[in-house]
Amino acid sequence: MSLRVEPVSPVIGAEVSGVNLSTTLDDVTRDALEHALSEHLVLFFRDQNLTFEQHKAFGRRFGDLHLHPAAPKDAAHPEILVVHGDDKVSFVAGSQWHSDVSCDAEPPMGSILRIIETPSSGGDTLFASMYAAFDALSDSMQHLLCKLTAVHAGEHYYRNRYGRDDLRDSDYPTAEHPVVRTHPVTGRQSLYVNEGFTTRLKELSVAESDALLAFLFQHCAQPAFHCRFHWQPHSIAFWDNRCTQHLAIWDYYPEVRHGYRVTVKGDVPFYNPDLRVNP
Repeated sequence: MSLRVEPVSPVIGAEVSGVNLSTTLDDVTRDALEHALSEHLVLFFRDQNLTFEQHKAFGRRFGDLHLHPAAPKDAAHPEILVVHGDDKVSFVAGSQWHSDVSCDAEPPMGSILRIIETPSSGGDTLFASMYAAFDALSDSMQHLLCKLTAVHAGEHYYRNRYGRDDLRDSDYPTAEHPVVRTHPVTGRQSLYVNEGFTTRLKELSVAESDALLAFLFQHCAQPAFHCRFHWQPHSIAFWDNRCTQHLAIWDYYPEVRHGYRVTVKGDVPFYNPDLRVNP
């Protein structure tokens, strides 16, 4: 096996080479990629020309596929979300820091985005480690946050783009999750609030919730927690949705960026300070 994993920063991100994702992954390669994802949180691949079926097959090597709340009901490939920006749209998905579909009761474990058309410049994506964001907080702040619950809502994000009849469950998703989330594989703690979907902290007054969320959103946006990925045609990014956030930079208007995303099902977020995972 010629798999190579090269970190792009000490905190988050690695470029992976020596693997062809259009083929069925053997167990050794699949396990190596899973280990690399746990260590680096987001993996980047170049020159991967996949069909829709190959894209879905790669995702299924890591779990069942998640359906987006706005997945077209009559689509040939409902598991595939189109990601598109050009001079005709007024909105590009991902232009706020977010964790994908955190408003679901069981948010996706991971997302696999394949970009096939890129602008002449720009269109990068930033990724942030929520392990690093949590670790950088004071002990007192960590102690407070571990006691709190966040409300994640989808209506404000989806209502101007999709009607209720267009949605997977005929309604806008909403869920409550711990502010500090324990990763089920690594046992590490990470912040699990984001400006895209998190609307309030249940245990606090509205004023307290707004002030603390504003601080946390600003805190998570610190460059020290980030890496930046420059897309090329047929590049792929595979990120762990449980401990990262990302931001798609829409700086390429009126040019085009176009691609497709597959997401892997996750589970119910939880907080457990006593979880111990073998290295």
